Amino acid sequence: MAAKSLTSDDVRAAALALPQTTEKIAWSMPTFRVAGKMFATLPEDETSIAVRCPKEERDELVLAEPGKFWIAGHEAQFAWVRARIDRLEDLDELRDILADSWRQAAPAQLIEQYPQLGVPRPE
Repeated sequence: MAAKSLTSDDVRAAALALPQTTEKIAWSMPTFRVAGKMFATLPEDETSIAVRCPKEERDELVLAEPGKFWIAGHEAQFAWVRARIDRLEDLDELRDILADSWRQAAPAQLIEQYPQLGVPRPE
């Protein structure tokens, strides 16, 4: 049986499950923040997510899986990448992507309280 496609509701639940995360509407779309710093948005009518991602990793993701990841033109100079929600493999992949972005925005003392969040699992 094929896995159920993820939705913006899954994104919202996974993002808000991260410590001290709040949701705020900005630019007419939902954004998710930790300590006031944005780490995820739901653009394109909530069919994709935009997350923080170091440029080197971002470029590798886009090259490896162009059907899943891409760089929005207006975000090219920033360390952000987009992912099509319905192309993500499962809830674990979604949670990993959001947690990694959360770590890039969260203050150091908060990261110290949750050392496992966003740390890649061994293959």
